[in-house]
Amino acid sequence: MKSSRLLSVLLLLQTRGRMTAAQLAQELEVSVRTVYRDVDALHAAGVPLYGDAGHAGGYQLLAGYRTRLTGLSAGEAEALFLSGMPGPAAELGLGSALAGAQLKLRAALPPELRAQAERMRFRFHLDAPGWYAEDDEVPHLPRVADAVWRGRVLDVRYRRWKAPTDVDRRLEPYGLVLKAGRWYLVAGPGPYPYRVDQILELTVLDEEVQPPGDFDLAGYWQRYQADFHARLHRGEALVRLAPGAATRLTGAVARALAATGTPEPDGWTRAVLPIESLDHAHGAFLALGTDVEVLGPPELRSRLAETSRALAARYASA
Repeated sequence: MKSSRLLSVLLLLQTRGRMTAAQLAQELEVSVRTVYRDVDALHAAGVPLYGDAGHAGGYQLLAGYRTRLTGLSAGEAEALFLSGMPGPAAELGLGSALAGAQLKLRAALPPELRAQAERMRFRFHLDAPGWYAEDDEVPHLPRVADAVWRGRVLDVRYRRWKAPTDVDRRLEPYGLVLKAGRWYLVAGPGPYPYRVDQILELTVLDEEVQPPGDFDLAGYWQRYQADFHARLHRGEALVRLAPGAATRLTGAVARALAATGTPEPDGWTRAVLPIESLDHAHGAFLALGTDVEVLGPPELRSRLAETSRALAARYASA
C-alpha cells in the first residue's frame, strides 16, 4: 500500500509540477503528516525531490528527472489495456498513436505483467454503441478533436431538431464526450452539448480559447444528464399493471414502479409512473397490450380507449 502511494506521489509531482503537502494529501486522501513521511522515504530512496517553504512553496522534482513506468500492479496494467478503445481512438484520428502507446507500454512492463495485460486485451472487447443503433457518420470529428486539443474557436453550420433546423454557430470548444457510441462537443457560450454528427460545415478559426479555470468536463456531463432526465419525464400516469408487465419496464419507469407500486387483491400492481408526453406514453402503454390499464390522466386514458376501439373494429372486420 505504501509503495503504491509513494509511486503516486512521484507521478503526481512528475506530471503536475510543484505541489504542496496539503494538495498531495487531498489528492491521495491521506493526512499531511503521512505526506511528510512519504517525502522522507523518497529522499531516502535517492529521488531528487526538494521542498520550498512559504506561501508559494511546495515539493518539486529536480528539473529533468523522470521515472520509468515500473510500478504498475497487475490490475493497473490490465486496466490500461482494457481502457484502450481502438474504435473511438481511430475516429479521433489517434488510432496509430494508441497502438504505439500500447506497444511501448508492453515493452516497459515486466514479463509477468505483460502476459496478464495481453490476456486482458485478447479476452475483453469494449463495444460502446447499442445493438440497434447504426454507426453515425462523423466526418468532422478529427478536426473538432484537434480544435478542442489546441483551443481553437469553431464556426459551424449545425442541424438541430427544431425550426429553423440549419443554423450558424460560433463555438468555443471545452471538451468531447462519447455517450452510447455518439460524440458530443461541449462548447461555450453556455456551455451546451452539440452532436458532432450534426455539424454540416466547419471552419477552424485562428482564435484561441480556453475553458474557464473551474470547468470540469466530467462534472458538467453528469449534471447535464441529471437535468436531461428531469426534463424528459414531465408528467405522470396512474396505472395498473399485470404481474408480467413489471419485467418489461426499464430505467426510470422501472424505478418508479419499485418506489410507488402497491399490490392489489387481484395480483395486479397500482403505481404512478413518469411519462415524457401523451404521445410517447400512448405508444409505450400500447406496447404493453392487455397487461396495463391506464387510470389517468383522463386525456391519455381516452386516447388509449379510442385506439383500442379502432383496433378492435379493424380486426373484427378482417
